[in-house]
Amino acid sequence: MGRPIKTINEIIKGKASITPDTAIQLENVLGIPARFWLERDRHYQEFLARRRSREELDSQKEWLKRLPVSSMVKLGWMPRHADPADQVKAALEFFGVASPTAWESVWLQRNAAARKSAAFNADPGAFAAWLRRGELEGRAIECAAYGRKKFRQALRAIRGLTRETPEVFLPELQRLCADAGVAAVFVPELPGCRASGGTQWVGASKAVIQLSARYKTNDQLWFTFFHEAGHVLFHSKKAIFVDDGQISDELEAEADQFSADLLIPPQRYTEFLSQRGRISSSRVQRFADDLGIAPGIVVGRLQHDGVISFDMLNGLKDRFELIQADCRNQFLPNPRPLSEP
Repeated sequence: MGRPIKTINEIIKGKASITPDTAIQLENVLGIPARFWLERDRHYQEFLARRRSREELDSQKEWLKRLPVSSMVKLGWMPRHADPADQVKAALEFFGVASPTAWESVWLQRNAAARKSAAFNADPGAFAAWLRRGELEGRAIECAAYGRKKFRQALRAIRGLTRETPEVFLPELQRLCADAGVAAVFVPELPGCRASGGTQWVGASKAVIQLSARYKTNDQLWFTFFHEAGHVLFHSKKAIFVDDGQISDELEAEADQFSADLLIPPQRYTEFLSQRGRISSSRVQRFADDLGIAPGIVVGRLQHDGVISFDMLNGLKDRFELIQADCRNQFLPNPRPLSEP
């Protein structure tokens, strides 16, 4: 080959790569095609790179303590691995990043970008995992291009779904939203996440509204949905909004007002409150029927405004829990009663 013995020894010991020129020399001397040597060298270099990667992954296992790994595995968001390196790899794949450093750069910045106090008080790992799951589920839903007018029309139709059971409203809500360019997803809350709803955009023509059903009553669920719809309609596509039921700035207040007014028009609400007599279950039921919404929504509004106490008329609310089975979200009735005088 006309090469120093030291060079040949380095190639044999794997300390030096086989270059195209070296492969051709080996072909000339040994009669074995250059492509054979180049392919062997490629496999060997890949093996070395994977070994280095695994060693690096093993050194990053402390990062897993920042994530709700057990909950994510239980929900089927990622597989369980006995080997820490494999678990780190699975978590990185879930978040779509190459390293814990990249995770901090991408996902902790998203925490800070969320316009509300809960984004900062929530556990960062749980919050990031919940938000990422919503993004993944939202991307998987086929949607038309977003249209503001069409979404407003969809919201009027969705308002009537508040009277339906989850088996009816869940698929219809998602269909109406998708036709208007909005992916509506239901993502179970993770321990420490504290989020009841969120809004993010996954491109210029597709918004994602995600709900956790954290408060387990239909009045909270629907108020949160229309609150997030307000963010989609009125606020920046570059922002991420996450809600925990607290008003943290004027944008959240605007979304709150939109939700309240859409569910119960202000003039109708004022007329209802001006009527004489005790606010009874039958009176609330008649008002809700007249509005075409679930009576639990009226109860929730009255409680929020201090018209009645929080232990009154809760029998008009529906309770359910969001669970995930076989990676599919579904609501189950929650039999726990709410107290009522």
